[in-house]
Amino acid sequence: MSTEYLTKEGFKKLQDELDTLRNVRRKEIAERLREAAENSLGEFVEDPEFEAAKNEQSFVEGRIKELEILLANATLIENKGRKKGGAVEIGSKVTIQQGRRKPEEYMIVGAAEANPREGKISHESPLGSALLGKKEGDKADINAPSGSFSVKITKVV
Repeated sequence: MSTEYLTKEGFKKLQDELDTLRNVRRKEIAERLREAAENSLGEFVEDPEFEAAKNEQSFVEGRIKELEILLANATLIENKGRKKGGAVEIGSKVTIQQGRRKPEEYMIVGAAEANPREGKISHESPLGSALLGKKEGDKADINAPSGSFSVKITKVV
């Protein structure tokens, strides 16, 4: 598995999700399974509640395994030593402007933490990968599924 880049906040958020799944959701599902078993009188094959609980258990166990692997292979993004105006790298905050549109600010993060609504874009996305290595004043050409466009990098922190 490849390395996953996470900020400290993103790592903590995923660790909290893992803890909740292990310590809360597992117990809730076990209780649902126990109740369904008691109410089914041994007829598990036809019991929709038992089936739903088993499906949820499978999903939760899969997510636990996914998070364990992701967190074990994570590389934390450090902001120390980053100088203003340097090249864009994972962890950089970048302000871009497309034509006369309003400037937009993004943080370049790993795919697991990407959330464009929160201003976090993956370094693997068309925009994120086009920005990597660029500096303030540079132009970046982006080949996105919706079409090609260019942006100017106005600030890198």
